[in-house]
Amino acid sequence: MAIDTTDRVARLRALMQKENLHMYVVPSEDAHASEYTAERDLRRQYISGFDGSAGLALITQHQCLLWTDGRYFNQAAQQLDSNWTLMKQGFAGVPTWQEFVLGNVQRNGRVGIDATVIPLLEATSLQRQLAKLGVELVGGKINLIDQIWPDRPPPPAEPVYNHSHATAGRNSADKLADLREFLRSQDAVAFIVTSVDEVCWLFNLRGSDVPFNPVFFSYAIATLDTSVIYADKLIDRGHLPEETEVKPYGRFFPSLHDLPAGKILMSNRASWAIANALKQVEAVKSPIAEAKSVKNDTELTGMRQCHIRDGAALAEFFFDMTRLARDGAQLDEVDAADLLEGKRRAKDKFVGLSFPTISSTGPNGAIIHYRPVKGECAIVDWDAIYLCDSGAQYRDGTTDITRTWHFGRPSDFERKAFTLVLKGHIAIAQLVFPRGTTGYTVDSLARQFLWKEGLDYFHGTSHGVGHFLNVHEPPVGIGTRISFNDVALSPGNVISNEPGFYLDGEFGIRIENIITCRLKRTEHRFGDRDYLAFDTISLHPLCRTMIDVNLLSADEIRWVNAYHVQVLETLGPVVPKEVANWLTDECAPL
Repeated sequence: MAIDTTDRVARLRALMQKENLHMYVVPSEDAHASEYTAERDLRRQYISGFDGSAGLALITQHQCLLWTDGRYFNQAAQQLDSNWTLMKQGFAGVPTWQEFVLGNVQRNGRVGIDATVIPLLEATSLQRQLAKLGVELVGGKINLIDQIWPDRPPPPAEPVYNHSHATAGRNSADKLADLREFLRSQDAVAFIVTSVDEVCWLFNLRGSDVPFNPVFFSYAIATLDTSVIYADKLIDRGHLPEETEVKPYGRFFPSLHDLPAGKILMSNRASWAIANALKQVEAVKSPIAEAKSVKNDTELTGMRQCHIRDGAALAEFFFDMTRLARDGAQLDEVDAADLLEGKRRAKDKFVGLSFPTISSTGPNGAIIHYRPVKGECAIVDWDAIYLCDSGAQYRDGTTDITRTWHFGRPSDFERKAFTLVLKGHIAIAQLVFPRGTTGYTVDSLARQFLWKEGLDYFHGTSHGVGHFLNVHEPPVGIGTRISFNDVALSPGNVISNEPGFYLDGEFGIRIENIITCRLKRTEHRFGDRDYLAFDTISLHPLCRTMIDVNLLSADEIRWVNAYHVQVLETLGPVVPKEVANWLTDECAPL
């Protein structure tokens, strides 16, 4: 349902005129480049009415434009009111927002943006191009959306708690030592940590300032012999290295002037505002992000264990849903999501959901990141496809799993589409590849069977998953974005495997498991290189009625049967007997 943004846009335009700005850019991210933000930082959502997690708004005196990717085309079309034009990223003829600015701003114009919410490299690139047109990119110290948002929520005041060494597998002192080795290798004297999940990982801390992500608002600075956390939080100093200080969040920017002389490094996702506060800084690929993406043995054990508990919850949920379908019971999409959340809450070490549950029936499944709302959502149609994408945060790991189910009789095309998606899923699950391979180079393997039929999907095939951290964790993943070519897949990576297919107005299909990357013994080692493979750790049956066995090869059938044996042998002993009996039927050989 669209929100009337007329008054909000009018107030913003009046403020733009006062500040002599011809365009104003509103990204989704906060000052820490977070994908998911606290309510007070949902500025793009406030001005546009679109609440998807990815997108950018651009406002002129005569136009309002919203850019987003294929995951959100349907959702944005429903949520944007008549003030706004949807710009579908990646479509032929649709410029990027930067291209639009360069092609439409008047000479000697001024383009405004909050300097804390745009990465340095992105800002300086645009700044150079605008300068050639005599246009100024103005990095305001005060966000204009904040100025027109009368009931903007206050800063979160949630507690911070320790992430124990027994669960983390490494202490903070060792992680800081690794970071300092990186600094020495770069002849640098300090690293500025701006991503909140990197601060949490580096110091083995967790919080709950951002919904679904166990993080807290903070910065950190590590030099060759000191470390400081900037946060308005009560932090257990006994948990931290002796050297580590804790200072107020508001002291971060003033502290930048006190850094030691020498080369200063920060992540290439860090903001333009930080660079403006320093005389000289170099943006690099964050060594913390890369280290965090390679889970240690303790973290991997925790991820496997939490997926067993999570799989049990999901099995109990789908067992209940099958009975409800048999009885013709009536429940809506939110009721179903709440039923599943209740199953998870009963499991050991549960903390919360890892993202809002995508509980979608029939045509709502075609809205890739659909979020049902009580009173507006649909009643579950037992004769239509039901897509459920869900996950949880546990003290020992993070889960994310999608199952596409049919409680009746799917059509031939639905079964064909599901099986083509399944074939792509299996292709990734079984992949063996040389060390050094990136997710960008293998993405087409998941799409190949859909492509042969002229079909595809508008989202990545995979994203990284944090260890009791953000469910979407850069930099690793599999997809068409060129950023997935920056970092090779490595042993210890935990990522999703989630090809899909969506038919607007009809249904959505996605099959998602979490997979871990490991070394693979091969008969040969061509090029004297190691070879890698994946293990699937998500545990829940695939919907049998949706599989067209005639479209599967013998090898693919063996994979499905072996996976179902793994599911039954692992979950059978830990679920109620009636659920175990249901699993036995669902996991029977094809």
